Amino acid sequence: MAYATTNDGVRLYYEESGSGSPVIFVHEFAGDLRSWEPQMRHFAKRHRCVAYNARGFEPSDVPESPSSYSQARAADDIAAILDHLGYDKAHIVGLSMGGFATLHFGLRHLDRALSLCIGGCGYGAEVGQKERFRAEADVISAFILKEGMQAFAEKYAFGPSRVQFQNKDPRGFAEFKQILSEHSALGSANTQIGVQRERPSLYDLVEEMKGITVPTLLLSGDEDWPCLQPGLLMKHTIPNSALAIIPNAGHAINLEEPDAYNRLVGDFLAQVEAGRWPNRDPRAISGSITGMKA
Repeated sequence: MAYATTNDGVRLYYEESGSGSPVIFVHEFAGDLRSWEPQMRHFAKRHRCVAYNARGFEPSDVPESPSSYSQARAADDIAAILDHLGYDKAHIVGLSMGGFATLHFGLRHLDRALSLCIGGCGYGAEVGQKERFRAEADVISAFILKEGMQAFAEKYAFGPSRVQFQNKDPRGFAEFKQILSEHSALGSANTQIGVQRERPSLYDLVEEMKGITVPTLLLSGDEDWPCLQPGLLMKHTIPNSALAIIPNAGHAINLEEPDAYNRLVGDFLAQVEAGRWPNRDPRAISGSITGMKA
C-alpha cells in the first residue's frame, strides 16, 4: 500500500495508474478514491493519474482531534501528494469537498497547478446560507457519532441532489452508498466539523479568487441547486475560467454522468496542454449589456 506523509505527519493512502502529465483527483465527502474509478481508467490512457483518500478516510490516517482537519490542511494535503510523487506541478481535479480543496489549492499553491477543475463547489457558500450550513454540519457530525455510518448512509445518500443518481443508475448508486457506509465514523464526523463547517464562504473570497490565473474549469449538474449561483460567482471572478453545466444531473456528476464528465474534462486538459486555453478578453466584462452604452 502506498502512502504520502503530510507536513503534520498524517499518512495519506493513494493509488496511481498510467503515465504522462500528472492529474490528481480529490474526492468528495461522501466518497473516497474509489469514487474516481471511471476517471482513473479513462484518463490513465494519457496521464499519470493519482487518487488519494483524504485524512479521516481509511486507510489514510484518522486523526482523533477535529483540530487536525481544516480547509487549509485539505489544500496543503494535495501539495503533500505532489511532494511525495516528485512533481512540481499537476492538473488538480476535485468534486464537492474536493472541489473546495482544489479551489483553495489554487489560492494557496497557485504556482503548483497546471490547471484546476472544480466540480460541485458551493454548498453553504450562498449569501445567507452560512449559518444554516454550519448547523447542518453539527447535526451530521452528532448523528454519525451516535448512530454510525451505516445509518448515516441510509439518510445522506438520498439527499435532494443525490436522487438523480439513484433514478438513473440504481446499481451505481448502490455502490456509492455502500462506499459511504464503510467510512470511518470518527474521520467523517471530524471532517464535517473541521473542514465542512469552518470553511469560508466563496463570497468572502472574491478578491483572492481574482488572483487565480491558471486555466480553470467549473462543473456542476443543473439540479445541484446549491452550486449553481456559486458557480456563476466563480465564473465571473476567476479570470481564465469556463463554466460547464451538465443537464438533468445532480451532485456526483463524475459518477452519474461519467461520459459527459470525462469528455468535458478531457477536452479541457487537451486544450491546456496544447497551450490553447484562452485568456478572457477584457472586452467580455463590461458595464453595458450590448456594448453600446446609452
